[in-house]
Amino acid sequence: MSMIQKTWKWFRRPNKSTFAQYVETFLIILPLAFVIRTYFYGLYQVPTGSMETTMLVGERFFADKFTVLFWPPKRGDIISFNDPVFEYSDNKYKRLFEQYVWGPSNWTKRVIGIPGDHIKGIIEDGKPVIYLNDEKLDEPYVNKHPLIAVYKEGKMPPFEFRSWDKLVDFEDQPFYKMDSINVKKAARLLNQFGQEAIRYPGVPEVNGYGRNVDEYDVYLGPTQYWVMGDNRRASNDSRFWGPLDSEHIHGKIVWRIISVDSSDPWLVFDILQHPIEFWSRVRWNRFFQRMQ
Repeated sequence: MSMIQKTWKWFRRPNKSTFAQYVETFLIILPLAFVIRTYFYGLYQVPTGSMETTMLVGERFFADKFTVLFWPPKRGDIISFNDPVFEYSDNKYKRLFEQYVWGPSNWTKRVIGIPGDHIKGIIEDGKPVIYLNDEKLDEPYVNKHPLIAVYKEGKMPPFEFRSWDKLVDFEDQPFYKMDSINVKKAARLLNQFGQEAIRYPGVPEVNGYGRNVDEYDVYLGPTQYWVMGDNRRASNDSRFWGPLDSEHIHGKIVWRIISVDSSDPWLVFDILQHPIEFWSRVRWNRFFQRMQ
């Protein structure tokens, strides 16, 4: 009998005390679950619109964490990684805890450049374009829809920008449920501060210091990646904080599992609060799709 068989037989032994069950669960099951979730797969919820319309707020995704341990991400891959601007502890044990247990939030972006690439962003005819190794990059995945501000009571700030199909009524939008009242509320609020309520695609993005972040010229080092959100008018990516180091990458997004227009991390609570209205926000046509 092998060691694994002996261990399994011991674990399944009859007449275990309740205390023994708790101890074994803590010492065996939880570490095993941790290893599987850390090195084999991950389940993620989209919290922001930085990857619209490829990924929408409220969608749940399956990530492959195993293959990235052996094969580095390729250009065009959608990857998950730890917050690149998170300040890790200098203590190596605490740093390990932060990296693998509790610490930085998970981010998701698309790989534009890999180690050794030359990435250059310029403005051509008033629109931002990217040159990859001196060749103009074709980006069919970039969000072509304008973003419109929608008032969200209880949020801070009290509005969110969402992809908007201007040819469709607010009540019939394909990505998010909207209504004209909350759109007008957000517009009035933003107008008071001299800010735009609609962000159009193909417009250079400017950071809080007045710098055009769509202009850059970067040679990536041996462990560096250039990552960007598909929703360029609402993405905090390498244009703002620079190349992503490979040590922060922990998965490749493979499958979209479900899609619901909800920012609630626990959908069951959303269903209990809105048992009828909830189902009108389910995007049935975006269930169980392989990501590209």
